[in-house]
Amino acid sequence: MSNSDADRGTVAQVQSVDRAISVLEMLAHGEAGITEIAGELGVHKSTASRLVSVLESRGLVEQLGERGKYAIGFGIVRLAGAATGRMDLTKLGQPTCQSLADEFGETVNIAVADQGVAINITQARGSAAISAQNWIGQRTPLHATSSGKVLLAFMPPEERKRLLGQPLDRYTPRTVVEPDDLSVELDRIAVDGFAACYEELELGLHAVAVPIRGQRGEVIAAMSASGPSYRLSRQRVKQIVTPMTDSATELSAQLGYFAG
Repeated sequence: MSNSDADRGTVAQVQSVDRAISVLEMLAHGEAGITEIAGELGVHKSTASRLVSVLESRGLVEQLGERGKYAIGFGIVRLAGAATGRMDLTKLGQPTCQSLADEFGETVNIAVADQGVAINITQARGSAAISAQNWIGQRTPLHATSSGKVLLAFMPPEERKRLLGQPLDRYTPRTVVEPDDLSVELDRIAVDGFAACYEELELGLHAVAVPIRGQRGEVIAAMSASGPSYRLSRQRVKQIVTPMTDSATELSAQLGYFAG
């Protein structure tokens, strides 16, 4: 295939995606049939029908009765719910992070799993925090951070196995990169309800994290406190696990989860 053929193929794919989004935006305002959709897009009815068929196969649109009009499907509701849940967590989690940061004097973050890494969505810094680094939006490794280990520990076994089967970077001499060693540690984290990392991502940096649960009890995020090793010692980590767990439990309740 020549470069020009490849370019034309790419343009066609982008155009199809744009048209599919236009269909969703159109149906967001009300039901419509293939003829109406084709007219709105300025394409042949067969083209509109193919676009709608793909969207229907993914649950993003649904047909109302046999040969009826189309409407937004429950797949959109699912996607919107996921986005809303993350936004709710960011909004609800900020006061919790700030309260803990004020209490501990350290940096407190909330992170979620995203395509094999942890991504920080909320942060608060305490009065004693020595780093002004903004971690919001930063992607950090699952295996070398306390938040990441919490997220790994509560993942479905197959997903955890897949991620641990990939090459794992060693960030410091203390980073655990052997899958078997990590598996043992993650099993312990799932039982203990918290994870601690001592100089595994950066020398001189300690951190501890606890899980945050969603409405069905699934772990949807991890909340961590991090600070310099001379201040956030192993003994100090043990002391702050309980208040962190209590705060995470309260935040989980705000998100709709109530432990039995």
